[in-house]
Amino acid sequence: MPITRREFCQRSATVALGVALLSSTALAPFSAAQAQGTMTIPPAELMKPDALPEMSMGNDKATVTVIEYASMTCPHCAHFQEATFPELKKRYIDTGKIRYIFREFPLDSLAAAAFMLARCAGEKDSTRYFALIDTMFKQQRQWAVEKPIPPLLALSKQAGFTEQTFNACLSNQKVLDGIESIRQRAVDKFKVQSTPTFFINGVAYPGALEIDEFSKLIEAQLKT
Repeated sequence: MPITRREFCQRSATVALGVALLSSTALAPFSAAQAQGTMTIPPAELMKPDALPEMSMGNDKATVTVIEYASMTCPHCAHFQEATFPELKKRYIDTGKIRYIFREFPLDSLAAAAFMLARCAGEKDSTRYFALIDTMFKQQRQWAVEKPIPPLLALSKQAGFTEQTFNACLSNQKVLDGIESIRQRAVDKFKVQSTPTFFINGVAYPGALEIDEFSKLIEAQLKT
């Protein structure tokens, strides 16, 4: 079910946010359990441009490309970011062996809002996008709560937002539509059903892979 606009309004002593953001009918949640088996998508199809610029790290000319579809409110994604990603980055991204692409797959309205803030932060510098994504995952338990706006605003202020730019970002329909386009394409074209889901040179691997699993898969691709 696509994300569209709705009134996303929360008030507290420090913030009054009334912006048109997401539809009143939330996304149907996907299972975070690992799917059985894998499927392969032609890499050229996976790499076709979408509505928003690609957010990537590493060597653009690397022979191995890893794509992650994640949701900001997914605990499995947060665990991967904390437990596996630092070593993956050290071994393969920083050394130029792979290109790593992060794509938005919000499972709910709050995840979409968090992605919007990351996109706004990284509009001119992708390092700021990834820095905010990392911070949000590390502090997921603090802001992914019943009344998320005050902690989310406080976190965003640490990344350079003001209350005005925070509200403006969450009112940006173009950014929201772009994130929805990425999510919907993943569902329709690539059959993504859970988060995180990884594509390694076009082969899908659902679930939060551990570093040893990732290493075996990447090394096999590097040899070929």
